[in-house]
Amino acid sequence: MEIPRYPESRPLLLEDKSQLDPLLWELQPRVSELTFANLYLFRLVHDYRLTRVGDSVVALGCGWDGTPYFLPPFSGDRGAASRTLIGAGRTLYGADQGFLECHFPDWDALEVLEDRDNFDYLHLRQEMAELSGKNYHKKKNRVNYFAVRHRYSVEAYEEKYLEGALKVLDEWQRIRTSMGPSSLEREVEGAAEALRLYRELGLSGIVVLVEGEVKGFALGELLNRNTAVCHFEKADLFMEGLYQLVDREFCRLLFMDCEFVNREQDLGELSLRQTKLSYHPVELVQKYRVRRKD
Repeated sequence: MEIPRYPESRPLLLEDKSQLDPLLWELQPRVSELTFANLYLFRLVHDYRLTRVGDSVVALGCGWDGTPYFLPPFSGDRGAASRTLIGAGRTLYGADQGFLECHFPDWDALEVLEDRDNFDYLHLRQEMAELSGKNYHKKKNRVNYFAVRHRYSVEAYEEKYLEGALKVLDEWQRIRTSMGPSSLEREVEGAAEALRLYRELGLSGIVVLVEGEVKGFALGELLNRNTAVCHFEKADLFMEGLYQLVDREFCRLLFMDCEFVNREQDLGELSLRQTKLSYHPVELVQKYRVRRKD
């Protein structure tokens, strides 16, 4: 379907994958939002819509508070398209340092804000796969604790594991919701859709089976030539060491040609931030919001 010119736009569709994939791959992005699967799975949460600004294809969206924003343009004169949309009152979200230096060498007329809650955690894949050395001693002990108490196997995710993975996801949501108010519904909807459409979206994953029953899973894809991104990882919250095993097996069995794995952001959730930092990222991929000073 044709992508209209700004200010007109249209919803993001599954059939847009064939058109957007080459554009996104050409960018070799470092931020986790810039894959088709990520855009599609969170299209309803952020009301992603496609438009053309000059010779650029751009995704427009809305923040959790309804603030209109746009992601770094996918093609064409990305700087000119960004300046047009910023001038129209939209905020640029998800710009990394490289994008800013390339397209906004003069920031005087702009307000550039660090968005720490959305920094991506970048890890060495081999370290995550081996859990060797003193930095990962506690993680490895937890995996060993799980391994000696459970008969388990690890398999590549396939459609035959859908029902079991959805059951894990439902139970995870039930337990997390029982702990207090949350906004997990949209995340769960995205994960469920990823499990159902993994082939169409180009996702790969693993499942951990305990006594033949799915107890954990992880799904991801290539972000760029040297980096995989893990979009979803869920497991039985009462099986100590299982989450660490899921993380290890994702990195051990998938995307073995990649040097890095991007484990996305913490969204400002303190416990999640502490967990992600405990894996000793080699870098926090900084993201910025850019808007008019007025």
